[in-house]
Amino acid sequence: MATTVLPTPLTRRFTDHPVIEAAGRFGPNWYAAVMGTAIVANGAHVLPGGVPAQFAEVFWALGFAGLLALGGIRLAGRLHHARVRPLDDPSVAVFLGCPPMALLAVGFGALGAGEPLLGAGNAVALDAVLWTLGTLYGLWAAGTVMFKLVTHYDVARADAAPTWLLPVVAPMVSAALGPALIPHLPAGQPQQTMLLACVAMFGLSLISVLVLLPSLFARLAHEGPLPPALIPTLFLVLGPLGQSVTAATQFAAHGPAVFGGFALLYGVPVFGFALLWLAVAGAATVRGLRKGMPFAMTWWAYTFPVGTCVTGAAGLYARTGLAAFAVISVALFGLLVSAWAVAAVRTARSLPAFVRS
Repeated sequence: MATTVLPTPLTRRFTDHPVIEAAGRFGPNWYAAVMGTAIVANGAHVLPGGVPAQFAEVFWALGFAGLLALGGIRLAGRLHHARVRPLDDPSVAVFLGCPPMALLAVGFGALGAGEPLLGAGNAVALDAVLWTLGTLYGLWAAGTVMFKLVTHYDVARADAAPTWLLPVVAPMVSAALGPALIPHLPAGQPQQTMLLACVAMFGLSLISVLVLLPSLFARLAHEGPLPPALIPTLFLVLGPLGQSVTAATQFAAHGPAVFGGFALLYGVPVFGFALLWLAVAGAATVRGLRKGMPFAMTWWAYTFPVGTCVTGAAGLYARTGLAAFAVISVALFGLLVSAWAVAAVRTARSLPAFVRS
């Protein structure tokens, strides 16, 4: 008896199309490239002494284009029948903090580097939309991933990694970048609400980071070095440090005078620890490179966290006028641009093989 071969349903043939299948391989971790590109523009805009405006504009435009392109790719990837669900895997779920931070970084850049390209009114509108979306997304990611780490995921101390910080850092990015919208809100209750909402997210994120850091340090101290592909993620610890300093200086710039003292009392010692951790993570990177550390998308961890230290140092310079902070900010910006160039070139080289895999 002849066997009847049923035709593949049209919908299945569409969702199995090679383009859809390739799009499904792009996880939320790819938004780190958008974050790293946007922070170059944002850092250039606030850098003491300044850089050519066109430099910042180019990087903001690249970040915005990358955000739109990656959003489209991720949307297409969701059509694939065998797509990965990020929340099913804790090692993937932690990267859900990347999309909201990409939205926030590009939105903030619209008010700075992007304003000459968009116009003042459009820049404010775009930042308001992206900040709102990024904040809601970030709060959801922080709460959901933290809840699943506590109740659902089966993780051991050896599984702890700096990537666990990504979801809970997203609200800190909202806290740091939200004050820029305060002057565009009606005076009185709206401005006060925005400021205090940012302060609340500052506390939410900071305390969450302090809860997670002991697990990370215990893992590093008792379980040995991180796997080579995860060594760059040591730089992620700089994210909450630099971003919280940036947030404190932004509160001082847009809030009551009491925040001026807080910005210095909090910002200076935390920034000092950030420089110490930068040295530790940098030494670990050199050691890893000498042992043949391979390229991975985790190399983008060398960009955004360093960029938050650039904006943090620039914020402290604006509050104190000390040349030392200006010099540190410029030096870190040079490191940021160098890291971006390396990560971008290596990503471009590996992209064809990734798409074909």
